[in-house]
Amino acid sequence: MKAKVFSDEGKSVGEFDLPESVFNAEVNEHLLHQVITSYLANQRQGTSKTKGRDEVSGGGKKPWKQKGTGRARAGSNTSPLWVRGGKAFGPEPRDYYSTIPQKMRRLALKSAFSTRAKDDKIIILSKLAYDAPKTQKIVSLLSAMNVNGKKNLLIIDAKENPNVYLSGRNVKCLQVTPVSELTAYDILKNDNIVFGSQELIKKVEEAVA
Repeated sequence: MKAKVFSDEGKSVGEFDLPESVFNAEVNEHLLHQVITSYLANQRQGTSKTKGRDEVSGGGKKPWKQKGTGRARAGSNTSPLWVRGGKAFGPEPRDYYSTIPQKMRRLALKSAFSTRAKDDKIIILSKLAYDAPKTQKIVSLLSAMNVNGKKNLLIIDAKENPNVYLSGRNVKCLQVTPVSELTAYDILKNDNIVFGSQELIKKVEEAVA
């Protein structure tokens, strides 16, 4: 399994042999679905709330007498049937959080990387480092690699390349993510996976081992 290597100017400079254990593993679609569903559920705030009939203002006095008015029987103006009445069976605050074992998360990363590698969507940069934030350089790099306009995930080492993160965080078609924060969801929701350096491949291999 090979990946194309580009310079920081977007010129092709060769190929890189990807580790088979990470980029050519068996794709477990059921595991990917389980891990990604759990990840998305954990992003939910769970703060939806409506007022029941015991929480809305009003009530206490019977609107009118039970018989003789020609109208339907009514005991309270907080009934869900009434305008400004309480909501029947409305949402209540809840916690959507669920945990996924670390081994499953690692296997999901392997499946996600393997999916993109088999589609030739892995790109490696020989070295990407800026002395100062330069958004235009990132845009020019994406255009030179013919990936501009597509969804791209740029994986970096945030400690070594803080200026790269600042350069790419506002680019519409680019998501810049530190290698330590990678998720299977990030990999699958983007069309191309771009590694900021060849050293990051080794870090990924150690993380999912």
